[in-house]
Amino acid sequence: MSIVFGELLVRDRLITRTQLNVALAQQQQTGGRLGDALVATGALSAEALERIFHTVPPVPRSVAQTGLSETRLTDLMLKTAYFEGQAFSVQDMASKLCLPLGVMDELAEQAKIEHLLAARSVEGFSRQSQAYVLTELGQTRAEMALRQSQYTGPAPVPLAAYRVMLAHQTVRQIDIDADWMRRALSQLVIGPRLLAQLGPAFNSGRSIFLYGPPGTGKTSVAEALGRALSGEIYIPHAVEVDGQIIRIFDPAVHIKVADPSVAGEESLDLESGVKHDPRWQRCRRPVLMVGGELTLESLDLEYDPVSKFYEAPAQMKAANGIFILDDFGRQLVPPRQLLNRWIVPLERGSDFLALHTGKKLELPFDQITIFCTNLNPRELVDEAFLRRIRHKIQVPHQSEAEFLDILQRLCQLHGIQYEPQAAAHLVKTYYRDKNRPFAGSHPRDLVEQIIDQARFERHQPTLSINTIDAAAANYFVDI
Repeated sequence: MSIVFGELLVRDRLITRTQLNVALAQQQQTGGRLGDALVATGALSAEALERIFHTVPPVPRSVAQTGLSETRLTDLMLKTAYFEGQAFSVQDMASKLCLPLGVMDELAEQAKIEHLLAARSVEGFSRQSQAYVLTELGQTRAEMALRQSQYTGPAPVPLAAYRVMLAHQTVRQIDIDADWMRRALSQLVIGPRLLAQLGPAFNSGRSIFLYGPPGTGKTSVAEALGRALSGEIYIPHAVEVDGQIIRIFDPAVHIKVADPSVAGEESLDLESGVKHDPRWQRCRRPVLMVGGELTLESLDLEYDPVSKFYEAPAQMKAANGIFILDDFGRQLVPPRQLLNRWIVPLERGSDFLALHTGKKLELPFDQITIFCTNLNPRELVDEAFLRRIRHKIQVPHQSEAEFLDILQRLCQLHGIQYEPQAAAHLVKTYYRDKNRPFAGSHPRDLVEQIIDQARFERHQPTLSINTIDAAAANYFVDI
């Protein structure tokens, strides 16, 4: 991703090719981020670098500035109108296509000239309130367009513009420190040794392999770090390449953030204060987790032969954010096959996807990929793959003190009086005497057992020797 970002700066004439090569050489020697190397070598000021990483998609003021052809935008407008009763106002269509009113007005006027639309009535005193209806020629054009693709909704952005924004929003430029790590993981009980390993690993913006016995908190750590990431990015509703549409925005993954530049209800009028291209949604950095359901096919573009457009794969939806592969090794596909799919993206920072037409797309692979497994890593992957993962961190069983700390926190969370005598009974009877390791997930599960029993018996849950014995009888299995 450093190469992609550097090429972007050269293309925009923010730095020269020579300055990029000098910064890349320094980065290779000292490590760290390319942006820091550019500042250290004097190619950019810290203020200029900060502006680069806070770029917003510019508002298009004409059809030409959208980066899409007038034909494709007109087809999208006609298809949308076809499904919406064949009549619309410019204001309403601008909202559906996420285009500024000026662009929408230009499209409608040209379509009227081409006899695809006819003015039906005027609902106000501005051209934006003008109502249109599809003509017979417009209906025919819409039906032809629907045979090519049934995609309707927000207008896509060009693939080139998407690549540029990925580089501007790279996750590898996030700067975190020890204080941030402690705050991010404050709800978890993390030992100082593990905390010291996690900090540099997450700050690198590279891949991380978390391994260790089950129930030690690997997934919880990965999710907590991802959710604590600050800052917002811009995610397009869809991307267009060679006339094909790839839908990216997923409300199940991408959490919208209100745009402070727009007061009240968001409008697409250029004069209303909109500060970025409305085809992009302002969101938190995504955190996407997949588990045993992951297949090789889910890492490729998903083409629907009926609707004739694509759904972006999981890693594309996680771009500029966190991708967590949980329960690695439990997937139906053999682990080595799955990992072979990741070797090139992890090593080169770029991913290759294929359209059903056979065309290959190269996209920046910009995400922190976290593999979590409770299996022996050397039984899953070979040395070549482990070498490509920057950080390998073992998450061990909790100590007795950490175990009790977790139990006490959970009691406080659920309003249960913490009883040291009952906790000591739990430790001695079910861990020391049984030679059972302390797993960080056990206190949560045992407390939930106690709550379930209390709810059934219709009384307040308590932590006592009796309730612990009852919970343990339902929870632990001695084989």
